[in-house]
Amino acid sequence: MRTRWKWLIGIVATLVFLALALAFLVDEPLRRQTERQMNAHLKGYTATIGRLNFHPFGFGIDFHDVVLVQTAHPDPPVLRLHQLSASVQWSALVHRRVVANFLIDTPEIYLDRRHVEAEAKDPTPVKEHGWQEALQAMYPLKINEFRIRNGSLTYVDSGQAQPLRLSKIEAVVRNIRNVKSDPDDFPSPLTLQAAVFDSGRLSLDGAADFLRVPYAGVKGKAELAGIPLDYAKPIAARYGLALTAGVFSGNGYLEVTPNVTIVDLEEMRVDGLKADYAYRPRTAAPVKEAAKKTAEAAVDKSNAPDAVLRARRVIVKDAAVGFVNENARPTYRVSLTHTDLTIENFSNQKPDGLGKVRLTGRFMDSGPLLVQAAFRPETKGPDFDVDSRIENVDLRTMNDLLRAHAKFDVASGVFSVYSEMHVKNGRIEGYVKPLFHDLVVYDSTQDSDKSLGQKVKERVVDVVGKVLKNRQLDQVATVVPISGAVENPNAQTLETVLGLVQNAFIKAILPGFEKESARVVRRR
Repeated sequence: MRTRWKWLIGIVATLVFLALALAFLVDEPLRRQTERQMNAHLKGYTATIGRLNFHPFGFGIDFHDVVLVQTAHPDPPVLRLHQLSASVQWSALVHRRVVANFLIDTPEIYLDRRHVEAEAKDPTPVKEHGWQEALQAMYPLKINEFRIRNGSLTYVDSGQAQPLRLSKIEAVVRNIRNVKSDPDDFPSPLTLQAAVFDSGRLSLDGAADFLRVPYAGVKGKAELAGIPLDYAKPIAARYGLALTAGVFSGNGYLEVTPNVTIVDLEEMRVDGLKADYAYRPRTAAPVKEAAKKTAEAAVDKSNAPDAVLRARRVIVKDAAVGFVNENARPTYRVSLTHTDLTIENFSNQKPDGLGKVRLTGRFMDSGPLLVQAAFRPETKGPDFDVDSRIENVDLRTMNDLLRAHAKFDVASGVFSVYSEMHVKNGRIEGYVKPLFHDLVVYDSTQDSDKSLGQKVKERVVDVVGKVLKNRQLDQVATVVPISGAVENPNAQTLETVLGLVQNAFIKAILPGFEKESARVVRRR
């Protein structure tokens, strides 16, 4: 009996030695073969495998130092994998399925603007670059569990001081081949966690259907918290937006499938936003093009049953925003400070009812502002009501605007404006009523360095103001009625609102100084 055991142990030891020796001998040929198969599937990219270890006991493979480079811009690589381990998922054998586990350890994805622009110019669609086929070439069995441990993703824009970065990425997807349950809508549990720009947090807890065609479906609860917005400064600058501060948070439900897209946000919040939009011809063109595409998409998806967009509550707290017209002479800035914005029940679905907006702040850091609005989802263009007021603004804070559009300034005065507007079925009805208190246009001390012609003009405006003055209330007042068709009936609601603000505001100020459509009214 002892002799038999010795022979048995010797045979097992010999087999183990031979298996290990064979694994050692096949490592390099298998590495080269796998690398060739991966690159045969990839289009526009090249993969290299630094080292491969085959484990005969358990039929597992470890890939070390995997590098993926873009053919157009090979330096730096777009992907580095410290280690990728593939093995048989033994628990799936109970369900009579032979499938694999994949574990990716410390993947580093790096993209810069050159990579993105090259990808955009590539005629081959992203989904046809052969990613899935290349991954499948690394192991013969179908993937059923996929894990990412300690991953990172970095995007560097040209001239960017701080890269956009996700770190500490931990992701797990199970039951990809649906071996544990009957066919179901979303059989694969999915979890994802990551740090965003070091201080922020991203999490997703949901499920997926990777076998759905023509592409996979996913759903779940997502949350973003503490995301600093100033990391996006270089990208925002290309559209004329100078973004200097702000923290974003939000949570809600997402569902994306070939049949339906649902974005149901429970809450979105931005704290301490500081931003200026600089209007100039160079930046106006891309903004206009983006607005046009957004408007077309918004009209197309309004009330569409397969595209649901809801934001139950949006909060912007203590913001400071401005509009800088760099195309005017002189350049001027219109600003809102100490701004609080609340949007409730925003939706693109008519059965969801009215969406409500309330905006408060200080106009030109001087007079209080209040805007209240109600929006209705419609398929025939914007449909909303707006009631707004700005009161007791020191007119001297608006002198640059007056010089640019009316070619004069003021020595003193207080400005208020009241407005109601209704937009429906492509038409606008409403009014803008500006009031000017204690208006002094000409001042010999302030205007001593101006030309004679400019002094005469300001004297005339001053006289017109006195003619229009309500003697009991000591104010200049006028009403500008607004009635007619929307300039672009297919515009997005936001685009329409901004157009009304820009046009109605400027056109409402000037009649208070000129004779056009001016009449005396009592205080509202």
